[in-house]
Amino acid sequence: MSAVTTGGTSRLTALYRSSRARVIVGFAVAAVLLFAVAPATLSTFRLGLLGKFLCLAMVAVGIGLAWGRGGMLTLGQGVFFGLGAYIMAMHLKLADAGPGGVPDFMMLYGSGEVPGWWEPFRSPVVTILAIAVVPAGLAALLGFAVFTRRVRGAYFAILSQALAAAFAILLIGQQATTGGTNGLNGFRSFFGYDLADPVNKRMLFFIAAGALLVMVAIARQLMVSRFGELLVAVRDQENRVRFLGYDPAKVKVVAYAVAAFMAAVGGALFVPIVGIISPADVGVVPSIGFLIGVAIGGRATLLGPVLGSIAVSWAQTSLSEAFPSGWIYAQGALFILVVAFLPGGLAELFTRWRRSRRGSVPDGGAPAPADGGTAAGGRPGEPDSGDPTAEAPTAVDHDPATSGRTA
Repeated sequence: MSAVTTGGTSRLTALYRSSRARVIVGFAVAAVLLFAVAPATLSTFRLGLLGKFLCLAMVAVGIGLAWGRGGMLTLGQGVFFGLGAYIMAMHLKLADAGPGGVPDFMMLYGSGEVPGWWEPFRSPVVTILAIAVVPAGLAALLGFAVFTRRVRGAYFAILSQALAAAFAILLIGQQATTGGTNGLNGFRSFFGYDLADPVNKRMLFFIAAGALLVMVAIARQLMVSRFGELLVAVRDQENRVRFLGYDPAKVKVVAYAVAAFMAAVGGALFVPIVGIISPADVGVVPSIGFLIGVAIGGRATLLGPVLGSIAVSWAQTSLSEAFPSGWIYAQGALFILVVAFLPGGLAELFTRWRRSRRGSVPDGGAPAPADGGTAAGGRPGEPDSGDPTAEAPTAVDHDPATSGRTA
């Protein structure tokens, strides 16, 4: 009986240690928390705040893919977040105005006529397609123009940040068509559903939660695929990848476009949940805020960017309520501490804990190999990604996420 029990326990332990089983369990736990626990324990207001945090976490997933795995320091994700948000906001304003109607702010600041480039967004189908295609297409064009000229590192970061600043200035200057500094707000419906109804607000939260889980699944699939290995190789040894016959520019363009798509979807869902979008939400400061959450959580991991973004957003809301003028200083101090002492983010603490457990000798077993391999049969010399949902360690010689270096 004891042997049977021991055998069953060992099989369960082996099943738990299986990466695929851990992924399934992780997604199941996240689904239960988001779809059952949160709606049952949070008020309508707090549930809306959590929905807002989930939208911002979608941007973080894309940044984790582009920056953490691809080494592209994207300081301008507010551009793609804003494109998705403004496209959705334009449709909502036109839908509220009715067929052939004019949005209220155009009656005050404009000529009282809807511009021609607004008209296609009366259609829900065109709006959804535009949210998916326009930001990703723009990112692909920009990426192709930049990466084929081998612009990278700090130069790419400055360029992307300048793009965010220019986009915010453009929105401010077009008051008659974009609402200027006030932005677009006062939405009453979402594809025919009344936004004032608490049931519909809860529906929006479920949509945001489902979209986030899908994006995390997509990011994981890309990370463990051949493309993910190639992306890490481009990050660490771009010239070597080029000599092997691959085009690093194409790899970067794909990752950059996927990150832009995720940011756009997050922005599109942000609008009906929060009820407003303005240049203050898409400029340089929000773009840096997206990056801070990813850095604190752990940019090279799968769940680090999501958890870091949600934690930073929650802390910003909580501390801003108690100390309105102190959050910026707290955010800056936290970012400096993480960069100085935990270059891999808070996920590095989990990595150190796992390595300390591997270094122990449980029940008289053999100690873990000293060269970085795992006692469970992992390949020696491979770094630990710190990601509990990773399929397998990535075959690279050096991980800049654990050393503070950005490619």
